[in-house]
Amino acid sequence: MDTLDGTLFLSMVRSGGARLDAHRKTINDLNVFPIPDGDTGDNMFMTLEAGCRVQAGPVGETAEAVSQGMLMGARGNSGVILSRIFSGIARGLSGIREADLKAFEKAMECAVEDAYKAVAVPVEGTILTVLRESVAAAAESQDFETYFDRLIAGMDCSLQHTPELLDVLKKAGVVDSGGAGLLYVAEGMRAAFSGEAEMMPEPTAAAPVRTVDLNAFTEDSTLEFGYCTEFLLRLQRSKVDPDHFDEKVIADWLSAHGDSLVFFRQGTIIKVHVHTFHPGEILNHCQQYGEFLTLKIENMTLQHHENHMDERFHVDGKALGVVAVAAGTKLQQAFREMGADEVIEGGQTMNPPVQAFLEAFDRIGAENILVLPDNGNILLTARQAAEMYDKARVEVLPTRSLGEGYYALASLDTSETIDQIVPELEEALQATVTGLVSRAIRESEAGHTGDYLGLSGKDILCGSPDREEALLELARKLDAGSRDIALLLTGAEVPSDEAQAALQALTEAFPRTETTLVEGGQPVYDYILLLC
Repeated sequence: MDTLDGTLFLSMVRSGGARLDAHRKTINDLNVFPIPDGDTGDNMFMTLEAGCRVQAGPVGETAEAVSQGMLMGARGNSGVILSRIFSGIARGLSGIREADLKAFEKAMECAVEDAYKAVAVPVEGTILTVLRESVAAAAESQDFETYFDRLIAGMDCSLQHTPELLDVLKKAGVVDSGGAGLLYVAEGMRAAFSGEAEMMPEPTAAAPVRTVDLNAFTEDSTLEFGYCTEFLLRLQRSKVDPDHFDEKVIADWLSAHGDSLVFFRQGTIIKVHVHTFHPGEILNHCQQYGEFLTLKIENMTLQHHENHMDERFHVDGKALGVVAVAAGTKLQQAFREMGADEVIEGGQTMNPPVQAFLEAFDRIGAENILVLPDNGNILLTARQAAEMYDKARVEVLPTRSLGEGYYALASLDTSETIDQIVPELEEALQATVTGLVSRAIRESEAGHTGDYLGLSGKDILCGSPDREEALLELARKLDAGSRDIALLLTGAEVPSDEAQAALQALTEAFPRTETTLVEGGQPVYDYILLLC
């Protein structure tokens, strides 16, 4: 076969998803830590599955549709990186009806570029390395069959070498889980190309369709907020010279005739989001430069009614919304009571997708949104959602634990501007230290299976068969006695009487440190200790 059309490409992606699904547990079990942390296979599969709910067309359009679906469904760091890999493939295949080998090789090179750009500080020995080295190994192949054979062989070779690049993999005796997942995807794609496509499981149910309360704006209502107007405008050569057109002409006019303008240009497409009382005037003016690809106009009075915005939060005259991620009903309720407008369920081993953040942003309807991901593996997903959202300014605070999220909410001063809030909270978080206690699910240098391990970041600091002793030893390792404040969040498996005993033990061991107990009810971590 000399070319790749959209139908075959979609079949290859679905077959890659099927192979990934069949080996999800294997990938999850490639866990570098002896505590529950292995959800890479789940995240990658759910991300890929979200891209498979499209129809085939020309290969460029199909790749773009797959990419957009994965972008919205991306979960966890591994899922976000996988979505960027397919974004690069789509970029390389853009405008192509059927791809020959040269075009596909270019698309894979674009995949490497986009994947590396997705990570602020790329780390070798991960899925990035496996992708980069395998694409280089497959270059200048004679045909598609040879290309995929070399690609898969290159992935396998690179994957086996990942422990030599990352000590944490070598110590755990495993290869990189994201790279392993990518290898299974490539094997599934190769099978489909050979006419042996594997079948994806039935997709999960789609999100419910949004409904509008039409009674929120009656024949006696007054248009108070205007219309949220969004569109994609394709510049037309019959109206302007796209190659030399200065889009600032449109932006300046829109700034004078609307509010909350978000405006950018990509190629000959201009994206506009603007609030106006006269959407027809906006559309008529902009149509003189091109034609609309998409249009959306919503009555913001209805949006305001749906969002039930909390009037407590006002910054510089504009509403401030807060989105936090939390696991455990007690902690979720506590976050809401402390001021979070939206609490997304998620955490260790259950990472929410990009779509969950975007929907939360929409429900809030604020002009400034502060996001607390509260887990290092959710941080990249939250940042990707923030980059995609164009209806508000979204700032992601790099909270990497539920303790940090709790502290950020407790420290939030809503009388300040967003430009003051973010750097102040970032500085405050940098001065904190977080310790975690969790039960070991396999042997490690610090303890046996079933023991309780004390961790900080990626480091295992101690271990003990006794949960309270593990907590106390962890606190000693983190020099809790030198801190003014300690926040102790207890997990779902810790009884109330044991939690009180742990609080008493900490108070006696570190008398100058003021320790506060919060029954968080979070899974995985029996204790989260935040030192300030």
